[in-house]
Amino acid sequence: MSLKGKTAIITGSNSGIGLGVARELAKAGADVVLNSFTDRDEDHKLAEEIGREFGVTARYIKADLSSGEEARALITKSGKCDILVNNAGIQHVEPIETFPPATWDRIIAINLSSAFHTTAAALPIMRAAGWGRIVNIASAHGLTASPFKSAYVAAKHGVVGFTKVTALETAQEKITANAICPGYVLTPLVEAQIPDQMKAHNMSREDVIKNVMLDRQPSKEFATVEEIGGTAVFLCSDYAAQITGTTISVDGGWTAL
Repeated sequence: MSLKGKTAIITGSNSGIGLGVARELAKAGADVVLNSFTDRDEDHKLAEEIGREFGVTARYIKADLSSGEEARALITKSGKCDILVNNAGIQHVEPIETFPPATWDRIIAINLSSAFHTTAAALPIMRAAGWGRIVNIASAHGLTASPFKSAYVAAKHGVVGFTKVTALETAQEKITANAICPGYVLTPLVEAQIPDQMKAHNMSREDVIKNVMLDRQPSKEFATVEEIGGTAVFLCSDYAAQITGTTISVDGGWTAL
């Protein structure tokens, strides 16, 4: 499943799932463009390290995905876009009646609207090249819901719907659009939450993972960023040329319930 010669732009990719996806795409031979809203030396060094490790061209471009203009500029600054992975996202947990409106707007902007803006900018480039792959990182919460996550659930459901529309509009071209719906993934952010959960519930690490954090994930195991990245590589390969407009759940059986 070589992606040599392709250029992949991955939003929100200086850590967590986005970084895992970027690394797997680079491992498959794709040149990669990393992105986040910061512009630190370590962001650029991270891209340099990936480039050296996998023998590809890797760059970092700052863009605040809450801005439609910056989201579109990320694509144009990259110059080439064979593969677009819309991964950027934020979360906030609070009941609807007290959910801050500004936080709602920001979550919708970053988690949903940014995918519209980057896709709109990328499609002309893909059409000119005669090939393209769009992979949207949705969530199990794009297929089901949890209380107190109104903005996140609404945004991820929107991502799934937007993926289907994109697929239909490109169905007769060599462009596909699909969504990956992860359950709980073991990222540094999730790992950092475990000690606090152990303390709050007076449980061992193993018990808090299985009975609290993974309560709705039947496998009782976290997905890994490498598994999400590998799924993205498959969707970008020629083997997946007729897979478009669908969701692939990587959730340990969560949405089978």
